[in-house]
Amino acid sequence: MSQKIDAPVQEPAAQGTSSPPPPTSGAFTRFLSTVERIGNALPHPATLFALLALLIVILSAIASWTGLQAVHPATGKLIEPVSLLSVAGLHRILTEMVKNFTGFAPLGTVLVALLGIGVAEGSGLIGAVLRLLVLSAPKRLLTFVIVFAGVLSNTASEVGYVLLVPLAAIIFLAVGRHPVAGLAAAFAGVSGGYSANLLLGTVDPLLAGLSEEAARIVDKSYTVNPAANYYFMAASTFIVAGAGTWVTERFVAPRLGTYQTDTPQEGIQQLTAEEKRGLLFALVAGLIFTALLLWGTVPADGFLRNPKTGDLLRSPFMSGIVAFIFLGAAVLGVAYGVGARTIRSDADVMKGMSKSMETLGSYLVLVFFAAQFVAYFNWTNLGLILAVKGANLLQTLGLGPIPLMIGFVMLSAVINLVMGSASAKWAIMAPIFVPMFMLVGYTPELTQTAYRIGDSVTNIISPMMSYFALIIAFVQRYDRKAGIGTVVATMLPYTLFFLGCWLVLLVVWMVFGLPLGPGAQMYLER
Repeated sequence: MSQKIDAPVQEPAAQGTSSPPPPTSGAFTRFLSTVERIGNALPHPATLFALLALLIVILSAIASWTGLQAVHPATGKLIEPVSLLSVAGLHRILTEMVKNFTGFAPLGTVLVALLGIGVAEGSGLIGAVLRLLVLSAPKRLLTFVIVFAGVLSNTASEVGYVLLVPLAAIIFLAVGRHPVAGLAAAFAGVSGGYSANLLLGTVDPLLAGLSEEAARIVDKSYTVNPAANYYFMAASTFIVAGAGTWVTERFVAPRLGTYQTDTPQEGIQQLTAEEKRGLLFALVAGLIFTALLLWGTVPADGFLRNPKTGDLLRSPFMSGIVAFIFLGAAVLGVAYGVGARTIRSDADVMKGMSKSMETLGSYLVLVFFAAQFVAYFNWTNLGLILAVKGANLLQTLGLGPIPLMIGFVMLSAVINLVMGSASAKWAIMAPIFVPMFMLVGYTPELTQTAYRIGDSVTNIISPMMSYFALIIAFVQRYDRKAGIGTVVATMLPYTLFFLGCWLVLLVVWMVFGLPLGPGAQMYLER
């Protein structure tokens, strides 16, 4: 990262005192310790998928031997399990292992999107934009801008955690407020608002790919666009930013009290002339890129519309949304880098792309085993049989769509406490719940929306979240005694209010039957 801030994480920070000290709860601390022990007892996500794939092989044999079957409600055909614990099953496992991995829907989309994001991050564009957004905000809007910037930073994955969260603490300290309050506000936006954004990021194609794989258990031709939740998530951006601001000012800041320290604190460096010139170059490039997109999509005969029907929803533009994420991020990143002189040759561009790929080693390992698990689930028909049985149970219970989706949100939120990876959880849950809900009339896009709400709201209190330890380290820079209990107690109000606000928004959306994204409805046509 080319941008600089005057508070490197590695250096010890001055300690201060807070008044009044935060209260503690023995029962709550014991609960957190239990959650942590359960989470730590789970194997690595990649190992978990390997074990689940092996379990599917065994269950397929048991299901075949016991004669488990179901009737497809749409076609009337009898669905029987296919045993993989056989010679034919072994042959298929061996011969299609590579195909399962390379053909896994989320893999290519994430890799392509990250290449473009890598250029924008490596050139310093993303860091400069975040600093500009926060530093230019009026003092009375500072908290809102920090939470809002945290939500937007999700487009660039970890940059919000490593840059904005410590930056927000420094900003609050510089204006005479408790630094942990600023840190909490930024963390709430970055992690609690993980599924809200005005821009599409790498998580959108990743989850959409998993949803599509799961939907094809029921409908082989079903496609889920990466922008499938965009309308709902764009509206959620302002809900999360507003709720995060209110919680910070109403609960978090008063509870933390005043922060006192005798050590002078350095401020944040203002944007340099080179960085300002880089932002100007990026702005011009962004306007040109946007003009080209409008030229290709607004006219009825635009070159990015469907050439046969003129339709925009089922067009090269929507199908190629990942390519536009890559191109847009790369173009703006290069333009900024040229203006700021952080990119001096094509080698610097490739370096940014390469750096973004360096972080994907563990992800590729995870995807390999997840792809085998999903493939086995499809081959054995267990997913479809389970979906039909589950759908019949749901119809028997007679739950309406709103109670059903609220229940699914709560289930996702609880699971998130012991399993941090959004993609790992969805890779396990999607093959079960997406087909199940499809069979009772709900689209994969609606199921995915409910999942994303539950997955987001408990991120900030889950010790299993990958950046949770880093957040504790940030807090300890201002309070040596801080630990998991301190962080969770500080962030719990955000979880409760984000959950409440998001559920209200979901109910409103469902009552009025609003589209979740371009061409993404909530109910399947019968």
